Amino acid sequence: MDTRAALRTRVDLASPLRTRHLVAAAGPIDVVVPLEARERTGAARAFLDTAVADGRAVYGRTTGFGALVGFRGRSDGRDQADNTLAHLGAGQGPTLPAALVRATVLVRARSLAQGASGVAPHVLDALAAMLGTTFAPVVPRWGSVGASGDLVPLAAVAAALRGDGEADVEGRRMPAADALDAAGLTPLRLDGRDALALVNGTSLTTAALALALDGVRAAHGALVRLACLLTDLLGCDAQFTDVDLLDRYAHPGAAVVGVRMRELLGGLVPSGTRALQEPYSIRCTPQLLGAAHDALRYVEDVVTADLAGVSDNPLLFPEDDKIVHGGNFFGQPAAFAADLLALVAAQLGNLAERQLDLLVDPVRNGGLPPMLAAGPGLQHGLQGVQLASTALVAELRRDATPASMQSLSTNLRTQDVVPFGTQAALRSLDGVEVLHLLVGSLALGLRQASHVGARSPSAPASAALLSALSAAVRPVDPDRPLQQDVRTATHVVLTTDPEDQP
Repeated sequence: MDTRAALRTRVDLASPLRTRHLVAAAGPIDVVVPLEARERTGAARAFLDTAVADGRAVYGRTTGFGALVGFRGRSDGRDQADNTLAHLGAGQGPTLPAALVRATVLVRARSLAQGASGVAPHVLDALAAMLGTTFAPVVPRWGSVGASGDLVPLAAVAAALRGDGEADVEGRRMPAADALDAAGLTPLRLDGRDALALVNGTSLTTAALALALDGVRAAHGALVRLACLLTDLLGCDAQFTDVDLLDRYAHPGAAVVGVRMRELLGGLVPSGTRALQEPYSIRCTPQLLGAAHDALRYVEDVVTADLAGVSDNPLLFPEDDKIVHGGNFFGQPAAFAADLLALVAAQLGNLAERQLDLLVDPVRNGGLPPMLAAGPGLQHGLQGVQLASTALVAELRRDATPASMQSLSTNLRTQDVVPFGTQAALRSLDGVEVLHLLVGSLALGLRQASHVGARSPSAPASAALLSALSAAVRPVDPDRPLQQDVRTATHVVLTTDPEDQP
């Protein structure tokens, strides 16, 4: 028995999608197209064919696209599909990560499986088959405005499934036709409605936002643990986590974070040598991390709705004899949520950098050597890491400028307002790696502090985290390049006891 296949994630297209499914889609997963999804999809397809035969106008099936909706489309379905994908083959720039593209395909499959788009059932089978392999269409990053769906990038996905363009298989890039053959897949047959339904949704935006949320949430949980370790190593009084204090603050996130910090700081014995009030980067962590917690809950609500919804146009309702043209492809909720997520990431990164700055400063770190150098002057300890952390914070701040306020009219003003949710979500996803490196930089600083004179942690949870860091990263003594150490510390703190995430 192939144990790898036995451990593969199983996704039922009739059931709600979760972010963990999108994360798992980076590799082969088992996607099930259940009978109910097939029946819904088939009924919508039959209704669409009947409506067209009766002379009813259906966007993209009987008409041109976008601003050319007033003109008739091509009468042959396959010819209409060719035209759909050809005119959208305009993407530019660097290519998107294969894991993100595959998550996008899963999101699109779930939307289409709800039976409101009118695709042929074999389209669902093709998407499910693709996700069972390592096949990943090569998709250029630039070209979507997040309205009428992620048209240009999704067109690249659909084209690759037909054997056009390029794709990756087992991490190797090749012509899409060769990639399909290598993966054991058959080129996808599409008519005009199938092609339009594949591209006319915000599935890339949703996938990027969901994966970014997953990454920021992991960093948030790590920063809760690191803030407690910092508090313990410096011998601070943890009264800033007091339950009555935070209850009067009245924000639910602060209360949740406060509960977790009190758990992690159980057994803490203050040194009695610290000032009455700690700097805000310690004293205000429940309030800051609590606000982030509340913001992440909002983003999660948007992701949940996006994963449950149908983003397409038009939508078909056979039971009510309705074909409804509207704007369910408009990614405004995700745009707002992604911009908020970028702000959260920037402030979390800033907190990590400020805590590292405090830790390397002998005026505020309880007398530890400057830059946590084992021999100041002869060695420079975390000086380079602290400089790099400042640059990383600047990266997060630059990318926190809201994309959702940048609306530009396009497509002969049929798209006269656009959300730019794709840009917002992709930038939030970019920021995850930067934020994780800031988390790792702080973790490395805490590990080094224990080497150059910080007291031993008195709280068992702090001692366990420090032990894990010490086992993975040796002391900076003498100086050495620390790029890999930052990444190692990042991995340790993001993977140690993930249930700690509030």
